[in-house]
Amino acid sequence: MFAQKIILNWNDHVSTQTPRRFLPSTAVLAAFEATARTGSMTMAAQELQLTQSAVSRQIKLLEQQLEAELFIRERQTVRLTSAGASYAREVRDALHKISSASMNLRANPGGGTLNLGILPTFGTRWLAPRLPQFLAANPGITINLATRLSYFDFSAEALDAAIHFGQAEWPGAEMALLRSEQVVPACSPGLKREHRFRAAGDLRRAPLLSISTRAQAWARWFALHDVAVRPVQGMMFDQFATAAQAAMAGLGVALLPTFLIEEELASRKLVRALNLPMESPERYYLVWPSDRASYPPLRAFREWLIAVTAPDR
Repeated sequence: MFAQKIILNWNDHVSTQTPRRFLPSTAVLAAFEATARTGSMTMAAQELQLTQSAVSRQIKLLEQQLEAELFIRERQTVRLTSAGASYAREVRDALHKISSASMNLRANPGGGTLNLGILPTFGTRWLAPRLPQFLAANPGITINLATRLSYFDFSAEALDAAIHFGQAEWPGAEMALLRSEQVVPACSPGLKREHRFRAAGDLRRAPLLSISTRAQAWARWFALHDVAVRPVQGMMFDQFATAAQAAMAGLGVALLPTFLIEEELASRKLVRALNLPMESPERYYLVWPSDRASYPPLRAFREWLIAVTAPDR
C-alpha cells in the first residue's frame, strides 16, 4: 500500500513483436561482438573456437541482414565504422543480459533471481545481516547485489529494483517508502576529549568529514542548531563506511546515520560529539521499473522489506 507510481509507462501501446529480420542469431551476434571487442577476426575465431573464414562469413551475413557496413577492412585488420561501434555497445549489453539470465536460471531453476541495486553502506551494514531471514522464508529465490551510488537507467541495466535515498522521484519507476534517517555528529572518544565540545559551534574547532552525495548536510545541521553557516573545510568521502572509519581513527567529526553505526556507538569506537541529532529531509525507498512490479521474487522481497522497515518510518 506504500507503493507510489511516479510516471506512467508511455510505452504500453508499443508492440513487443519485432520483425524476425531484425533478430540476428546469437551465433552471428557473438561473432560480431568478439571481433568488435578484439579488433581481429582471427582472435575472435580463436575465442569462439571457429575458423577465421567462419567468423568472416557470420559478419558478412549480419551486414547483409542489417543492410549496413559494420567494419572497415584494411589489409589484415578491421575497425568498426561509427554505426558498428554504436551497434557493438548495444549487442554487448544484450548478450550480457542473456548470459546473466541463463546463469541465474541454471543456478536457481525452481525459483527466481532478484537483481538488486544497493547503497554500499546500507547494503552491508543494514540489509545484508537481515537477508538470511528473507531467504529462509523464500528458499527458491536468489538475490544478486550490485552497489550503486547514484541514479541509473533501469532500461540500460539488468536490475529488478534498487534501494534509493533521496526524494520520492525516479523517472519511469514505482517506489515504496522504507524508512527515515537521523544523523548525529560522531567522532572518536579521543577527539571528543581533545576538543571538549559543549555547543554546536564548538564543532568548528575540529576537522569536519563530509560525504560527497550529502554536500549540504553540515550546513543544514549548523543552521538547525542556530550556528552561522560557513563553508566546511575537511576531508570528503563517497561512502559512509569510509567516513566512519576515518572518524574512528580520529581524523574528524562525521555526520552519520545512527542506524548504520549502532555497533560502533555501543562499543564506543565512535561517540556522539554532541547529542544533537538531525532528521534528514530525504528518505530511503525501494524502487523498481513499472513493468517488473508483478515479478514474483520482487513482489516477495518488496512485501518483506516494507514489513521489516515499518517501525522505522
